Amino acid sequence: MTGRASVVDGDTIRVDGERIRLRSEAGPIDAPELRSAKCPLELFRAEAARDRLKALLKDRDPLIERTGADRYGRTVAVVRVDGKDIGAVLIAEGHAKPWPSLRKADRPKWCEG
Repeated sequence: MTGRASVVDGDTIRVDGERIRLRSEAGPIDAPELRSAKCPLELFRAEAARDRLKALLKDRDPLIERTGADRYGRTVAVVRVDGKDIGAVLIAEGHAKPWPSLRKADRPKWCEG
């Protein structure tokens, strides 16, 4: 699947009305939350992650490689632009963290320095 994407937050996009949760080839990822930030630092990081994802997708049609669905019914996918795994780019740049277990108790902490 390909198509013009709009960015919802640092780890979620919308393509043709479908919400897509990003992951990397290595596994699930988590970016800081925009709407439910637990501290000012998380909000700052969430805005930075969203803005970086927008920049990575600007004027491009990403390739969406579906891998399944999350507990909310959103598509989970590896998203690529110019062959690059966008989830892996976000992790490498510090805008997202791996979240292998997907357990709430193991969710990455964004309010710590």
